[in-house]
Amino acid sequence: MSSAETAVENPVEKRVIRKMYIRLVPFLIIAYFVNYIDRTNLSFASLEMNADLNLSQTAFGLGAGLFFVTYVVLEVPSNIILEKVGARKWIARIMITWGIISGCMAFIQNEVHFYIVRLLLGAAEAGFFPGMIFYLSIWFPIKHRARIQGVLLFAVPFSITLGAPVSGLLLGVEAFGFVGWQIMYILEALPAVIIGLATFIWLTDRPEVAKWLPEDEKQWLVDTLAREKEIIAANSKQTSGKGAWKLAFMDWRVWMIILGDIALCALNTGVGTFLPQIIKGLGIPDNFTVTVITAIPYAIAAVALLLWTRHSDKTGERKWHIAGPMGTAAILMAGSVFIPDPVAKIVCLGGAMVCLYCFNPVLWTLPLSFLTGAAAASGVALINACGNIANFPIPYAIGYLKDATGSYDPGLFLVAILAAIGTVAILIVGQRKYIKPPEEQLAEA
Repeated sequence: MSSAETAVENPVEKRVIRKMYIRLVPFLIIAYFVNYIDRTNLSFASLEMNADLNLSQTAFGLGAGLFFVTYVVLEVPSNIILEKVGARKWIARIMITWGIISGCMAFIQNEVHFYIVRLLLGAAEAGFFPGMIFYLSIWFPIKHRARIQGVLLFAVPFSITLGAPVSGLLLGVEAFGFVGWQIMYILEALPAVIIGLATFIWLTDRPEVAKWLPEDEKQWLVDTLAREKEIIAANSKQTSGKGAWKLAFMDWRVWMIILGDIALCALNTGVGTFLPQIIKGLGIPDNFTVTVITAIPYAIAAVALLLWTRHSDKTGERKWHIAGPMGTAAILMAGSVFIPDPVAKIVCLGGAMVCLYCFNPVLWTLPLSFLTGAAAASGVALINACGNIANFPIPYAIGYLKDATGSYDPGLFLVAILAAIGTVAILIVGQRKYIKPPEEQLAEA
């Protein structure tokens, strides 16, 4: 039996974790929910927008990928700024600017406009996801992080489950001279600005300044997090100050996790961006029906990721909770290429998306188990930035191959290969022997 199973929370710990769940988690879920509606509405808009703007699949894939060029370039600087100025101000800035620019998508008139706005949107949104992961590490002790990150990432499939049919309905609306996809962009951008403004009021930067925690609970949390940082720093020989961020770049484990994140991003963007068009191409002409079918695997994934991350925290096991579903996703993606039946193709693609959301939150527990402080902020941002490099060429490649061959299958097979490589990388990381994780050392102390 693992220490994660035997360790018993004391009464103070139970109160603190419960209060943080109530105070922080619902707000962060809403913020990430809004984020992913803005991230995925491009795939639904494409059902009508591509024809209106005369975009080829290659042009659409290029525009989808250009978002990640500026996103990747600014990812690490954004997270470094977040650590210096505080999450409250920086997350608010990100949300407000991305909301405004996302709304500008309603006014694009051609291919060039599409590319420009996508580049600006990537710059505005850079740092949001790693910033959220780093923010959770400031508040939650290590043994709670897989579950809490799973709860946060629950917002992703849930946003698509809810947002897909809503987007499908909006595609059929025309008002004030705007067609459906333009109205969709405007209405789905407004919540980002509103939540961004609310961030200034609701979020607290660090436990030390949390007025909503009594002194004894605040002290327990501060002491626990400080002890974890000391153990991580001692185990990884980290330094503090300006040179700490370099350690993330020099740690081989970070680069192996990057291969896993490339697999994650390839699945997420490679499948997610084109899924509505793939489903429509299988013989379903009605846009609303397409969006409802798209939502089904995400609804299953929303439940599966909560159960999967809970089991990972309960057992304390990480390697197989990542590599297992990642490898299964690779097999399902390959199956979607070689199985001709349309229903079976949709099942394979949907199953791969369920697997994606099972391993996604557990993957992000790995870097925070051996990095802390500036190195943790930079490490998470580096992994996310390098992983997102795949998000530029993958949609472009799938779009190009679709135009060149008339089929999505070659691009989907490429995604399957990347998922297989990521699986091997995670297994290699898991096979190495390490010093006991900080939560185990704390339990023994």
